[in-house]
Amino acid sequence: MRTALHLKVADQVWIATAQLHRNRPEAVDFAIEEILKQAIVLNDEEPLRPGVYVHAIQHCVANRAPNPGRYRMLYETGEGRRRLYRKGDPFHPDRADSKVVPERDDIPFEFHELLIWYESWSESNSETSAKSDPLLRLQGSGKELWADEPADEYIERLREGWQ
Repeated sequence: MRTALHLKVADQVWIATAQLHRNRPEAVDFAIEEILKQAIVLNDEEPLRPGVYVHAIQHCVANRAPNPGRYRMLYETGEGRRRLYRKGDPFHPDRADSKVVPERDDIPFEFHELLIWYESWSESNSETSAKSDPLLRLQGSGKELWADEPADEYIERLREGWQ
């Protein structure tokens, strides 16, 4: 499958990660080494270009500061762990409006179905992501504290006696 040699490095990393997700739907994330091994398979067992590693650890990772790559293709779930970025994931502000998936015209036809799969996967998992995030689960909690009085009055009451 010599097509991988013509892929952009970021696209190769995304496709390798997407293939892992499709082949192992029970997995939440993957070790960077797993992504690199899948990229080698994608590359017809040829050695990887030097940029593949740095894209997997930095350039494609949405929740890291850009340096200099600013893609939002992957998401760091823990040290040395990555998964595909999905809609609703928080990201570094300097990565806003950046590439999330490969451009259809930049990848061989055989990988177009991954783009279709990703849309469905990202949508279905974005709700799960919010429910499993401990901070996002707190949304709306505490509203009963001022349910019986307007927020301004509640805050004024809390501030009584402050110097």
